[in-house]
Amino acid sequence: MSDPFLILIGIACLAVVIVLMFGLGGFAGGGAFNKKNSNKLMRLRIFAQFIAVVLIVIYVWFVRG
Repeated sequence: MSDPFLILIGIACLAVVIVLMFGLGGFAGGGAFNKKNSNKLMRLRIFAQFIAVVLIVIYVWFVRG
């Protein structure tokens, strides 16, 4: 686990999980927080997932190449 790129991928995946938990928590709680932030959290989660997937694809590409 000494590869810094793997650590970066782990951080990106952790960011996705954190944003997902905030979104699920807001959705479960409902109320003003959900109305105000649900769309922003969904966009942030999609962006974080995109970054994580791109990092994973780049890593696999370099390892195989």
